[in-house]
Amino acid sequence: MALCDDLDRASQDTAPAPPADACADCLAVGRDDWVHLRLCLTCGRVACCDSSPLRHATAHYEASGHPVMRSHEPGEEWRWCFRHEVLG
Repeated sequence: MALCDDLDRASQDTAPAPPADACADCLAVGRDDWVHLRLCLTCGRVACCDSSPLRHATAHYEASGHPVMRSHEPGEEWRWCFRHEVLG
């Protein structure tokens, strides 16, 4: 059992929305300097991590309320609940 209901309910097979290999928000402002990518498990939005200059994954959570994302890096399977600040 996960440590929060949001992680329990999060989709396991959310397809990334285009562009699947880039932060759409960074591209929209002419940037490509993200560090790592994250995938929203509610809507499939791909956004940059908090180590990136513009922190679009957190901004997406704050704007949308979509609580769970997962790493969108090859070989990484972990998920994060923004609402409860729990790794799962």
